[in-house]
Amino acid sequence: MIVNILIGFGVAFFGFVLQTSVAGVNRKIVGRLQKRYGPRWYQEFLDIFKLLSKRSISHGWIFDFGVIMALGGIIATAMFMPLTNSIVAFAGYDNFFIFVYLLAVGMLGMAMSASGSGNPLASIGVMRALTTMLAYEVPFMILILTVIKLSGTSSIVGIGEWQQAIGNNWFMIALPIGGIVALICLMGMLGKKPFETYIAPAEIASGPMVEYGGKQLGMLFIMHEITVFIEVSLFVHIFLGGATNIFIFLIKYFVVYTVVNLISNVNGRLKIDQVVKFYYKWPLILAATQAIIAIYFGWVI
Repeated sequence: MIVNILIGFGVAFFGFVLQTSVAGVNRKIVGRLQKRYGPRWYQEFLDIFKLLSKRSISHGWIFDFGVIMALGGIIATAMFMPLTNSIVAFAGYDNFFIFVYLLAVGMLGMAMSASGSGNPLASIGVMRALTTMLAYEVPFMILILTVIKLSGTSSIVGIGEWQQAIGNNWFMIALPIGGIVALICLMGMLGKKPFETYIAPAEIASGPMVEYGGKQLGMLFIMHEITVFIEVSLFVHIFLGGATNIFIFLIKYFVVYTVVNLISNVNGRLKIDQVVKFYYKWPLILAATQAIIAIYFGWVI
């Protein structure tokens, strides 16, 4: 058990380093596409370390405890994340629904802390984040239940191995309509444009993050990077066939995040009501259609 816990912490640390590095490289790529140099690829590491070295202002114990709860919940979630078929800290506990429950702990901690700051912009940001979450999770869960039905397992590793066993026929390809919807939902999870409503710097001064600084902001940056690692990794394992070795995982991870980031940088931001209407319209209809086609008619590419 001690070895498993150490491996779990290693996975969480690896996820932080990986995502922070990939995010830095992506900032460089976007900068070059916009005909500028962009920051150094390791600039995000410097920013986080600089914030952790500074003092921060407290708005009460709920504000402080919420940050710890948020970071702790996300680290605990990352500890269960498989990297490849064989690199799993807690074999047999990589169930998709475990990730759903544990991710909620981190998100609720963040919501509790931001609301405890007393800043109305933070409360607006939290409400927008929870509303956006409710919007994209409905079509996404329909797709996940479809995948579980077809593969016969809710294990993240099991779903990846099932796709590998049938000749690397990824669900992204086997369920083409669902794959597109899953990518759109992933953009909502990552808070990428046009679904960046709960950050909205020009409107609500970054929303939930508005009152944070110093160590607390640094901890939330770490939480954000690990959260992105979890969400992108889930997409890789569920819709892109997982990975038999770490090299394949890194390639798939980098491609997925880069594609989402490039799409984000050519879009504007929707209003919160437009986000909800959008997800409850086309993604929901397409996800339900894909589920009916795949389960009841057996039409899978």
